[in-house]
Amino acid sequence: MEYKILDDGFIRVVDYMGSDESIVQAARISFGEGTKKTHEDRGLIRYLMRHHHTTPFEMCEIKFHVRVPMDCWRQWIRHRTANVNEYSTRYSVAIDSAQKTKPDKWRTQSYKNKQGSGEYIDEEVGRIFTEKEHELHEKMREVYEERLKQGIAREQARKDLPLCTYTEAYWKIDLHNLFHFLALRMDKHAQYEIRSYANIIGNEIVAKWCPLAWEAFKDYRLNALTLSRIEWQIISLILSGKESEGISFLQKEGLLPKDFKELKKNREREELEEKMQLLNIKIPW
Repeated sequence: MEYKILDDGFIRVVDYMGSDESIVQAARISFGEGTKKTHEDRGLIRYLMRHHHTTPFEMCEIKFHVRVPMDCWRQWIRHRTANVNEYSTRYSVAIDSAQKTKPDKWRTQSYKNKQGSGEYIDEEVGRIFTEKEHELHEKMREVYEERLKQGIAREQARKDLPLCTYTEAYWKIDLHNLFHFLALRMDKHAQYEIRSYANIIGNEIVAKWCPLAWEAFKDYRLNALTLSRIEWQIISLILSGKESEGISFLQKEGLLPKDFKELKKNREREELEEKMQLLNIKIPW
């Protein structure tokens, strides 16, 4: 089955091995219980996920055929725990497709996250950028194909192709490392384009392939809330009514300044505040 993504991207499942049963079989063999199957499969998988016993999840593998913009692929390929074979523009002519941006989909730079996006810009302004984008794509493709017609080597003719050009690859990965990929790329802070692919892989493919493992992953990793030493200690002090001690503790840890007249930006403190809001805990500073 093929899943369409963005304007011309896709994901196809080429092959897969294993299932939820493969995970519990691998876990039970280490306890000397062979491949016995019981109604406790779900509980065992949840236990494994909860306690970070990752090896049994490596018994499942899946291979995808993906078409993805090159700038998005640069993030994707950073996950070095997969087997990859990519379409080569040294051997073949580059795919004649580039990701286009709709006028209402141009995003501002985030003020909080240096590598992330902010709000969408006005559609009328975006329309200007989309028109210029179209002109640029056409010109770069024209120059590329002109070089090829003149006999320029493919490996050199490609050098000015824009990062929006689509590439294709086979990507094979085991379930444990796929879950790590999804935990990062389905996160709300991940770039929209790669998040679009990750959401399809998780919600449409893994959810059907290994439903028990997917359920456990969502509960204990994707939608879980983890607390650092500093975070649980400050929350404990606040819930105990010791707000002043909590503030002193954060000042000692460097998350709050000694002088409250100027509360400077602090990424770790902001993450703590976000977790406190999720837990309906009043922020005392």
